[in-house]
Amino acid sequence: VKELDAELKKKERNSCIQYLNLLKGERSGDISLQVHLPYVNDVMDADTPWYKRGPDTLGRDRQDIGRFMEALERVYLPADGDTDEWNDERKKILRMALVNYLLPQFEAETRRDLRDVSTRIGVESAGENLQVMAMEGPYRPSHLLGENRFIVPTGDLPIVGVCSSNDARDGTFLAAVNGRGELSDHVAVPGGTSITANQTRERVITFLMQTRPAAVVVGSSGGVGSRLTARRLNEVVTEATEQWNNRLIQRQDEDDDDFQMRMEAIPIIDQDDDVVWKCNVDIVDDNVAQLFGRSVRGKKEFPDTAVNLKVAVATARWAKDPLCELAYTWSAASDAGMFGTEMLFLNIHPLQRLLPKPLLLREYERVLCNVTAAVGVDINGACSYDHMHGLLTFVPGLGPRKANNLKQNVARIGGVVSSRKLILAKRLLGPVVYNNAVAFLRVRATDQLQDQLLHPLDDSRCHPDVYQRNRWAVKIAVDALELGDTAAQDDEYAISAIRDVMQNSREEVERLFHATKEEWEGVYGPTFNVGTWDPKVTVPTESWRDKVEELDIEAFADMIEQNGNGKWLSQLTMVKWEFRLPFEDPRKPMEPPSGEKLFKLLTGESDATLCPGKEVTGKVVRNGDFGSQVKLEGDVPGFIPLRNLADDHVESAEDIVSVGTVVTALITQVKMDHMCVDLTLKKEDFKKKSSEWERPASLPPLDDCFDRMAALKIDEEKDKEREARLEALRLTIGGTKIGGDGQGGGDGSAPARRTGKVTRRACAHPAFRNASHDKLDRELKESGDAMVGEALIRPSNKSCDSLAIHWVVRPGCIKVIEVLEEDKDTDASIGNRLIIKKEVYESIDELLGRYIAPMNDRVEQVQHHRKFEDKLEDEVDEKMQKMKKANPAGVFYFICWSESYPGYVSLRFILNRTPRHHTIGISPDGFVWGPKTYSSLDRLMNDFKKNPGGPGARPPSRPNMSSTSSMSTSRQATGVRTEESSGRQSRWGARSTPSTQSSRWGGLAQ
Repeated sequence: VKELDAELKKKERNSCIQYLNLLKGERSGDISLQVHLPYVNDVMDADTPWYKRGPDTLGRDRQDIGRFMEALERVYLPADGDTDEWNDERKKILRMALVNYLLPQFEAETRRDLRDVSTRIGVESAGENLQVMAMEGPYRPSHLLGENRFIVPTGDLPIVGVCSSNDARDGTFLAAVNGRGELSDHVAVPGGTSITANQTRERVITFLMQTRPAAVVVGSSGGVGSRLTARRLNEVVTEATEQWNNRLIQRQDEDDDDFQMRMEAIPIIDQDDDVVWKCNVDIVDDNVAQLFGRSVRGKKEFPDTAVNLKVAVATARWAKDPLCELAYTWSAASDAGMFGTEMLFLNIHPLQRLLPKPLLLREYERVLCNVTAAVGVDINGACSYDHMHGLLTFVPGLGPRKANNLKQNVARIGGVVSSRKLILAKRLLGPVVYNNAVAFLRVRATDQLQDQLLHPLDDSRCHPDVYQRNRWAVKIAVDALELGDTAAQDDEYAISAIRDVMQNSREEVERLFHATKEEWEGVYGPTFNVGTWDPKVTVPTESWRDKVEELDIEAFADMIEQNGNGKWLSQLTMVKWEFRLPFEDPRKPMEPPSGEKLFKLLTGESDATLCPGKEVTGKVVRNGDFGSQVKLEGDVPGFIPLRNLADDHVESAEDIVSVGTVVTALITQVKMDHMCVDLTLKKEDFKKKSSEWERPASLPPLDDCFDRMAALKIDEEKDKEREARLEALRLTIGGTKIGGDGQGGGDGSAPARRTGKVTRRACAHPAFRNASHDKLDRELKESGDAMVGEALIRPSNKSCDSLAIHWVVRPGCIKVIEVLEEDKDTDASIGNRLIIKKEVYESIDELLGRYIAPMNDRVEQVQHHRKFEDKLEDEVDEKMQKMKKANPAGVFYFICWSESYPGYVSLRFILNRTPRHHTIGISPDGFVWGPKTYSSLDRLMNDFKKNPGGPGARPPSRPNMSSTSSMSTSRQATGVRTEESSGRQSRWGARSTPSTQSSRWGGLAQ
């Protein structure tokens, strides 16, 4: 019965999750969802597949309502009969009421019930995902993996967190946190600088030797670059540990004086000089850390700190205690005073945006309360450190207000609590709240309490009623040691007895561990899994030999019950296990991501987004002996083996593709363990049906009601449409083949004459559109920031022998570039020679790879330049004027985007009082200033410093609406003003152009 019930619950859960996915598809407009009765089989629709039937065949009047009509007729029609005419009228009324009123109501109620049930299941599923995150224990360094966590606990270890940035303006930060999660030191690696560079390497090594972390954790937000950073840091960490562990040994290449100087320069952190320093590097998930770096909490705790440094600190804290960071995330209140709203920004469940926020937050709160109760909270740590205070909120019986009041009361008595008894004695909590919460509050040994005698059970799950008010735990300890009843009366003697019993049980745990390991290895060899051994689960009761096991706990519980003190067996059993494993952490240590999880973290892709048979676009970055390496979108590494470059035999990859070529390929295999995607360019693979590619096993199975035959038919129709499009590319309008000799049509007729008119092109390239100027701009605008750096191509309106490239320079700005076509077969074909400013390109892929891609690199250089200001020109001028006023002798200059010329850079400078500017162009070869082209901005800046008046070249002419366009007149997210497109008058029309502006040097406006 239990198995059947579990199977039914599993089916209900899968169905509800599937319905939520359907709602998600309906909301995005990808599918239409309809609830209806079975349709009447019509002879006219018998030969039409269901997926091709029009809306007129799916109306409510076509549904089978016969059973409803029978039930209504029995109630509505007269029992004693009537004429057929009146009965027909009554039936018409019944049908109209059923179709127009009742069926819509039934459909709405059904959808509402399905949504409510699915929402409940979805909220529970999101809570389960959060529980998995919260039940992930502290990170355990690799040098402790050979020890069992019950024998050698992880403890409070110093950890270095790393935030690796792909943006050269931000840089990479390494932040060292101590055992309590406080920032102790940090080091910054400037953007564009490698960690393994000589000077940077020495700085990082010195930093690591000063902090000596147990582990270095790299956040995954850097994408594939985080993997490279982790590898480089691993080399640096290895060198740093070798230098530290061999610091007392004089090297062969240094004399006595050099050795003495090196010894004096070595930082001494503590007195454990003989301890061997071990450290490893791993990648961890930093989604919560990224949220902290940009949150109000981060600004409050680190007000004048870079975002990436805050992310690095939070990454180290996440590795130390994920539950603590989740509770810290919850503790931030919104403007409306609601806690936990930051949790909604975490990607906890893929369908969480469809679920009501109040229900989600209530479920998240419940999960965090349960996990916190299972793990416990260090009261001194939670009251001393802001990032740990959030845990008090989820202690049963407290909440945000009482937790904050407890923190203030602890600060009032000196900031430290030495015992649970003190909480009630000092009135830190009321009696009722104390009774509810005290068993989850731990009093751990700290530096401030090292001179005080701490009760060992204050750091356990035992309630004080068991060992203080009733002293039954003391009775168990004294009887186990056979000390007599008089020993239980003295507090110090009782505490000593409890310590002795706990030490005996701890030694028994070690004995059982080694005995189990020896027994296993005697049978199966050295394959014992140290990390999975759990004395509560794997050790049978009869194997225990500690002193507590010798006592009859059940008889003691019966005696207490007979004396009228209630049932305490469960509490006494807990006492026995707390003697053995005091407040053991139920969470398993954090496992570094690998395989599919690491691939998803670094690339943001999964089997649902990257699967065999899917078309992807990428740029060839390297050709080797075994194939071509390709960089896909999101910097996902791809590889095309030689055998998959073409259908025929390939000797060299250079014969098929060249470096910089943009290719569209099919995925053959996703190698998540190797962080790579195998691709193919073979035509026979492109001809395969989607059903012929292997479906990833990780994807959910297809629904039992899925129409496989209909899917195969749709697949066949799509294949026919694709073949028709390919055939249209091979044949011209008049029958001449594209790229042929042009001597005649396929039937021997005369070659088709060109009309000389602008016409649609027969081009299937993914970057080509047979669209107008406005339509293409609208498509780019609707795509948002995802299209930045991309380019789409359309037929130009100027002539039948030209194309127009719409290149998205940055958010809010498009530059249109004219391309001249030569060697065209027909008006509908693309020229075999594409020319831009005398530079010839032979294909659209080559055009995008050799022209657009280098200019994207130039744009990136501009945005990452030290003098770049992402502001309006007037704002830059105002900033320079303020700097000039503060320092009249200084010469100040910056670069920003030109507002009048999309795709151009404005070099703004001030010598005296009036700001001036030069207009800098961007080309594939470099940066154009007058007649000269510079390979880098720094070289251009050097010439500018020598000659601020400029080379005397004429600035670019005022662009018309056919050559440049922009998507908005408002200021975009990047702080850039743009122009109106489609022939509208520019809002900057009243502003003088560079060609008419006066210049005190004379060369600027010539």
